[in-house]
Amino acid sequence: MTKIGLEIHCQLTKLESKLFCGCKADYRNLPTNSNICPVCMGLPGSLPMLNKKAVEKAAMISLALGCKIPEQISFFRKNYFYPDLPKNFQITQYNAYGPTSIGSDGAISIEDKKIRIRRIQLEEDPGRLVYEGSSEKTQVTLVDYNRAGTPLVEIVTEPDFESPRQVRLFLNVIADLAENLGVSDPYLDGAMRVDGNISVGQGNRVEIKNVGSFRDVEKALHFENTRQRSLIQRNISVAAETRHWDEARKITVSARSKEEEQDYRYLPESDIPIIGIPQSKMMELQTQMPESIVTKKERYIKKYGIPPQVADVLSSDKFYSDLFEKAHTEYNAKEVANIITTDLMGVADTREKKLGLKITAVHLSDLADSIISNKITRNSGKIALQEMINTGKTLSDIISSLDLGNVSDASSLEKIIEEVFKEEERAVTEVQQNPDTVNYLVGKVMRKTKGKADPSITLEIIRKKLSI
Repeated sequence: MTKIGLEIHCQLTKLESKLFCGCKADYRNLPTNSNICPVCMGLPGSLPMLNKKAVEKAAMISLALGCKIPEQISFFRKNYFYPDLPKNFQITQYNAYGPTSIGSDGAISIEDKKIRIRRIQLEEDPGRLVYEGSSEKTQVTLVDYNRAGTPLVEIVTEPDFESPRQVRLFLNVIADLAENLGVSDPYLDGAMRVDGNISVGQGNRVEIKNVGSFRDVEKALHFENTRQRSLIQRNISVAAETRHWDEARKITVSARSKEEEQDYRYLPESDIPIIGIPQSKMMELQTQMPESIVTKKERYIKKYGIPPQVADVLSSDKFYSDLFEKAHTEYNAKEVANIITTDLMGVADTREKKLGLKITAVHLSDLADSIISNKITRNSGKIALQEMINTGKTLSDIISSLDLGNVSDASSLEKIIEEVFKEEERAVTEVQQNPDTVNYLVGKVMRKTKGKADPSITLEIIRKKLSI
C-alpha cells in the first residue's frame, strides 16, 4: 500500500511586508539582494517584530481547513545550516509542548477521501539559490536574499493520500482556497511549493523536495512509487532520504540522507513572546472571510439552476467567479455561467491571459441577454466573444461591423432553405425517408448563413416543407 503525505509551502503574497521586518513581501522583479535589512539577514543585535496581519491571514487558512486554533501560539528556532538562511536557523512553529502552531487537526475531503491536516504553521521563507554554469565542474551557486523572511504558511498533512492523482486534486483545492480567501496568489512563481513524502508498504519514507508545479508533483510521486516498488520486489531496502525531481530526465535523484526531527534541535524563539489569540478575534476573522467555494457552488446550483459540474468549475476560480458575480442577473445567470466555463475559460486559462482580457462584465451580460432573446445565435455569440476579448468593442458595434444579427425572418430563411434543397437533393430524399437525419440540412443552412440562422425556426420550416 502506498502512503503519501504533503508539506505545502504557501506564501502570503497579499501582505505588504515580511514576517519579522518591514522589507517588502513582494520580492519579485527587484534587484538582487536589494530587499534586505539587518533583521532578515540575521545580523547581530537585530530583533524580529511579528507581522500581525500574517497571523490573521494564517488563521483564516486554518479556519477554512477546519483546524483548531489555540488560544496562544509560539515560535521556535529550527536549526540547520543552509546558505539561503543567513542566520543559520529558521523562525517557525512547532508543537513541542502541545498545540501552539496556528492550526492543527483539520480535514478536507477529496472525492469522498478524507485528508487530515496535521498542523498549519507560520514561518519565514529562506532566500533563493541561483545556479550558474554549464556543468558540475563549472557550476557556481549564488544566493539572493530578497525572499528571506517572506511570510509563509506550511500545511502539513497526514499520509492519507493513496495515489499521485489524489495529491494533484488536493493541491488544486488548496490553491483555489488560498486565492478565494485573498491571502495568496498561488500562481505567482514560487508562491506555492510542495514537498512530498512517500512510502510503499513497510518501507522507509522518502521526501521529494520543492517540486515546481502541481503537474510535476504528480509525475515525481508516480516515478518514486514505481522506483520503490521495483526495489522492494528485488529485496532491496528503500533508503530514508531526501530526493530532488530532475525535470529534464523525469526522475527523482538522491540529494542527502533524511533529517529527523531531533536533527533540527528546535528551541523556543526567545525574541518573540507567546502570542494570545482571543476568541473575539476568531469571531472577527470569521466575519471577514469570504464565501467559501462550497457555499458558493451550492448557491449557484440552488438559486440560478446552474448545472453542478458548471457550478463546480465556476466557483473554484476566483477570477471568473468574480466576473460572474458582476455580470449576471437572475434572468441571464445560466447563460453567463455557460459562456464563461464553455468559451472564455478555454481562451484564457493562465494568469497572464486572464489579465490580458479586454472583455468586461457589461460585455458578458449583454452577450448573454442577446443570445437568450435570439438577437444573435450561439455560434455568432462565440464570434462576438472572441472580438470582445481582442478589441473590447461593445456588442452592438461588433454585431454591426461583422453582420452577426440573427436571421430569424421566415421569408428570408425560406429562400435560403430552398437553395439548400436544390444543392442537397439526395439529402432531402434521405430526410424524407429517415427524419432523424434532418440536422444535416439544418447544418447546411447554418453554414450558408455563417451561423446566423435561428436553428429552431430553421428546423421548423424544414420539417413543414418536407412534411416530416
